[in-house]
Amino acid sequence: MEFTVFNIKKEAKTLVSKMTLEEKVFQMLHTAPKVERLGIPSYNWWNEALHGVARAGVATMFPQAIAMAATFSEKLLYQVADVTSTEGRAKYNAFQEEDDHDIFKGLTFWSPNINIFRDPRWGRGHETYGEDPYLTARLGVAFIHGLQGPDRNRLKVAACAKHFAVHSGPESERHEFNAICDDYDLWNTYLPAFEAAVKEGEVEAVMGAYNRTLGEPCCGSKLLLEDILRKKWGFDGHVVSDCWAVKDFHEHHKVTKDPVESVTLAVKNGCDVNCGNLFGFCLQAVEQGLLTEEQIDKAVTRLFVTRMRLGLLGAPENPKYTAVSYDMVDCEEHRKLNQEVARRSLILLKNDGALPLDAAKIRSVGVIGPNADSRRALQGNYEGTATKHITVLQGLSELLEPQGIKVRYAEGCHLFKDRNSMLAQPDDRMAEARAVARRSDVIVLCLGLDSSIEGEEGDQGNQFTGGDKPGIELPGRQQALLENVVKAANGKPVILVLLSGSALAVGWADEHVNGIVQAFYPGAYGGRAIAELLFGGFSPSGKLPVTFYRNTADLPDFHDYNMQNRTYRYFKGEALYPFGFGLSYSAFTLDNLTANEVGCRVTVKNTGKMAAHETVQVYVSSPGQKELRSLCGIGEVFLQPGESTELTVMLDSKAFSRYDAKGDLVKIKGTHTLYVGFTQPDDRSTALYGQKPLSAAVTV
Repeated sequence: MEFTVFNIKKEAKTLVSKMTLEEKVFQMLHTAPKVERLGIPSYNWWNEALHGVARAGVATMFPQAIAMAATFSEKLLYQVADVTSTEGRAKYNAFQEEDDHDIFKGLTFWSPNINIFRDPRWGRGHETYGEDPYLTARLGVAFIHGLQGPDRNRLKVAACAKHFAVHSGPESERHEFNAICDDYDLWNTYLPAFEAAVKEGEVEAVMGAYNRTLGEPCCGSKLLLEDILRKKWGFDGHVVSDCWAVKDFHEHHKVTKDPVESVTLAVKNGCDVNCGNLFGFCLQAVEQGLLTEEQIDKAVTRLFVTRMRLGLLGAPENPKYTAVSYDMVDCEEHRKLNQEVARRSLILLKNDGALPLDAAKIRSVGVIGPNADSRRALQGNYEGTATKHITVLQGLSELLEPQGIKVRYAEGCHLFKDRNSMLAQPDDRMAEARAVARRSDVIVLCLGLDSSIEGEEGDQGNQFTGGDKPGIELPGRQQALLENVVKAANGKPVILVLLSGSALAVGWADEHVNGIVQAFYPGAYGGRAIAELLFGGFSPSGKLPVTFYRNTADLPDFHDYNMQNRTYRYFKGEALYPFGFGLSYSAFTLDNLTANEVGCRVTVKNTGKMAAHETVQVYVSSPGQKELRSLCGIGEVFLQPGESTELTVMLDSKAFSRYDAKGDLVKIKGTHTLYVGFTQPDDRSTALYGQKPLSAAVTV
């Protein structure tokens, strides 16, 4: 049958009409059983692909989502997702040959996470693209397009935008927490990335959040799922609950009295597939007249449409996808992209001139710290299995030892405990760190976090409150290690490499070390990229997708979802390192700015001595608005020394508008100021980068 005459929605509806009520209801579980008499194979809806195919064995493990966000590159995010979906298809094809239909083996990937990282204490923030709605929307749409491919009706894999909506901790309370914000923040901060995912990305699925938003549990919210998602935005894919979230309705949120009422609320408001087993109670809900069989039919039809768009359930297969070989998994081409993304994700936060290091002048390097030789600090969470991991220690050893440079190593301290051996006294590895620092020409100190400290509630090993951090200071004895090493180095260069998924308060380090690199969780080859960066193999180009605050006291109450004094758009204090900031080994200038409501044009020149990537950022400051400024355009350049180019940056179509209380866009009349530069236009960014953005007035 030709695909052009295969009416997916009609065929899905016909197939559903042949099923019994019980058969239909059990298709609404994430573990959908086979219906042998109709030729419907079993299917597990749950799969993950946050930064590569996850939890199903070997796959290319890219830098964590927050690290990829630091590239500010839609092109790179698309390429990563395209590789991920290729490997997803390759693994699916192989698993089908082995008749393996288990969890993490399907083609419905519950990624990307496009929640707003509003507070650095949130444990799952590193799964996101940061704190800015515009950047999150642009990267999220690119990722969705890369996963799904160019044809919505012939999907490569199905993407899922999560967690809808107003969701960013606290993790320990997510099953009963009610996120309350005003209409302005709802529409102008928490929802824009989801709207873009639906309208521009044509995302196939949306996952509801665990918490309540404005009193309604998100996986059964009339406001979110029916009024906004389906009616206002026209979403025609399927909705999946977060895992076991529906039982929270009666157990924790207390908005229903029992499982039957809970599944009724979810299905009535448009939740189609239950991650968990509670939707089995839909049978009783129909028997009791709480749900109709037509409502069940509607949900199952949506699910079958997705499976048919993937070329399943008798729909025409796409040979381009069914022929993807298992040899594509973690192949050399994908590894090269992984290395490039790792390089582009690294952010240089401080450099007093010590970087890049000159190998010809160095005889020994001391590599110190709990994250120096940590695989977990490369990975983040929701990760696949890398064929090879290169830690910072391994990356430096690979690079330097063939040149005759000695590499010394000391762990220095535990990541968060006060000693490494429980039989020892506190600070049992501190003396070794001082000894290494005294005997080395340069010290690379690797501190930060890993997913045992920040992650999802329920993740094994989370040390703090359900995966969230209690504060943003360095945990355990890391600050003491930092001070010990700087003192022992006695004036020799100390370079701090932070491996973490979130912002840390490193003000003391900013004053006392020679260079600081923020690596986030840089993926399987992160250690190699870091080593190359430190020794001048390339120029850093990453930009912060989050604000680095000076201390925890700068943060509002974690439970407060209003955006006042949160993120760079509203924070009235002085950041340690602002959103959008990142240094280069080269130097760039801007000239000849012209701008209007659609876009701006500017001349970019590399006036430095190294070829380098740089990101041109456009911010708008609008009359009479709450926001201090908002990112509204991004442009990428790669220039050789002395090279210049004319760059056109298209602006966000909403740059000169805001959403009102009903979610309708309203133009802001008056004179707006556009700032075009390599950072924000704030004083701190200007002081750190050494250059003020250009500006232009645009009257609307």
